[in-house]
Amino acid sequence: MYQVHTVEFPKMGLDFNINPTAFSIGSFTIQWYGVIIAMGFLLAFLYLMFSCKKFNVDQDRLIDAVIVGMIGGIIGARLYYVIFYPGDQYVKDPLSILYIWNGGLGIYGGIIGGLLCGALMAKLRGLKIAAVLDLAALGFLIGQTVGRWGNYVNQEAFGTATDLPWGMISDRTRLVVEGPVHPCFLYESLWCLVGFGLLHLFATRLRRYDGQVFLLYLMWYGLGRFWIEGLRTDSLIAPILNLRVSQLLAAVTVLVSLAFLAFFRNKTSLTGIGSPKVMALNGIVFAAAGSADDDGKSTIFGDITPKPELGESEEEKTEEILSEETQPQASAEDAAKETGFDEAAPQQADQAAENLTEETPAQESADTHEE
Repeated sequence: MYQVHTVEFPKMGLDFNINPTAFSIGSFTIQWYGVIIAMGFLLAFLYLMFSCKKFNVDQDRLIDAVIVGMIGGIIGARLYYVIFYPGDQYVKDPLSILYIWNGGLGIYGGIIGGLLCGALMAKLRGLKIAAVLDLAALGFLIGQTVGRWGNYVNQEAFGTATDLPWGMISDRTRLVVEGPVHPCFLYESLWCLVGFGLLHLFATRLRRYDGQVFLLYLMWYGLGRFWIEGLRTDSLIAPILNLRVSQLLAAVTVLVSLAFLAFFRNKTSLTGIGSPKVMALNGIVFAAAGSADDDGKSTIFGDITPKPELGESEEEKTEEILSEETQPQASAEDAAKETGFDEAAPQQADQAAENLTEETPAQESADTHEE
């Protein structure tokens, strides 16, 4: 028999009974937390695979960076949580550090670990790191949107008491706060979803340089996390400063990203999709916004595409231009042939002059004799 959690939204008249265990195989159990995290990774991965061509990032080499980045992200998220977890649970039972399916992942540790490992592999595989970071930022937002629902299943990431209509009560919140509390997991999930929508549109229409989307992601997520973390009652606390670790990191992230955005405000260096004007400036051929692809179909990833290979129409135009450039020369040659003046004409003229010179003395002798 598995333990079932009860989650209520009293003012909305909603009650849910949640079994944190998805299924079991013998004595081995799979938790919904792990399943949801895996779903977030999968959706982010699919987005990257469909979008990488528009960012001018090689798909095969990107897969290597993504796999290494995911592994680094999981390790970093777990280490972050273990390091700042209050008490000595993991000191007494070090093996429990590996039990990530029971919950306990710090998103900032995941971002740091994923970025470091993924960027290192991207560098080794010869990818442009700034463009990969833009893709990674959008993937992070997808993963965070989905992954926060793992906290809902585990009754984590809840906040202080609230009178708002969507206030929630669960078995665990009753131990900490009396009455409904802020569903902070839901706030962050929605914040990341909105951020993904905005940054996706920005990337396909307004991006001016590689790395800009990543900086905007850091600013957006930092702002949201600073606000949401202030509502939570289960935050990890830095043992030395006695401050909420995530709020401190969020503030630093926002300030650093704003500084870089200001520093690069005039930069216009793109290798893929972005602002049509900047794409034109960098020599990237693109279709006008709102137009369809060559096959008449539009995609959810935007209509602006990187420079394509020359098709039949481009080849025909190129041949036409070349033929126009060589037309005067061809016309001159044709005219020479029609009038009998070709490349042999000068030689024939010289021969005729020599014959005329030889004939002239003989003709003069004949004339003298006649006289």
